[in-house]
Amino acid sequence: MVVQVKPGVHPSTKTMEGNQHKVEANILLLGAENVGKSALTVRFMTRRFIGEYGDIESIYSHSDKIDGKDICFNIWDSLYQENCADAGIISQEQLRWADGFILVYSICDRQSFQVVRQQVQRIRQAGSRRCRGGAGGGPVAMPPIVIVGNKRDLQHRREVSAEEGRLLALAAGPDCGFFEVSAAEAHHGALLVFHGLLERIREARGARKGSGAGSGTGLRGIVRSVSAVFGRRRTE
Repeated sequence: MVVQVKPGVHPSTKTMEGNQHKVEANILLLGAENVGKSALTVRFMTRRFIGEYGDIESIYSHSDKIDGKDICFNIWDSLYQENCADAGIISQEQLRWADGFILVYSICDRQSFQVVRQQVQRIRQAGSRRCRGGAGGGPVAMPPIVIVGNKRDLQHRREVSAEEGRLLALAAGPDCGFFEVSAAEAHHGALLVFHGLLERIREARGARKGSGAGSGTGLRGIVRSVSAVFGRRRTE
């Protein structure tokens, strides 16, 4: 399902985990225009590739079953207005809504990589402010991030190396993952991106509850290993 976001009207979906068999994840997609954010999302939801999209900010809702649990992905595909004074700004409403972030750049466009670098900094700055002002004096961790280099099928036009993407993810913190994919070529890469972020979201929730800080560590390691192998295999 796709819902166009009208000006001044933004989603207010809340994460629901009261039912242990139901998990809902709010995912905010960020990045410059024409990097394939919508194509990546539609590939994940439908397995189909659609190359052209208009300048529309949309909310996607996708249900799936993973490890025996019903999962609902709410995906906010944000609009980046390059010539606008507040280009790349992440609103407080978006920060409050999101359980996790996917930041997409094109490996063929270095400027789009710089946009992602700036957005990582903005998210971390917002996280620092939240930690200092956490309720009850305790820290408030920012949601996890996955950085995605898209269009790896266009190797002959590459401007950003896979190593640069991995280094940016490492610098962003231990809860940041990295993938290089081609939304145009295969569904598998999109699946890794969204499922990888979901695992980080679930682990972050467990850590906040104080009952699962250690659970999922092995699974996160597996996801990171798959990310690294997937990135190297297609680059070499």
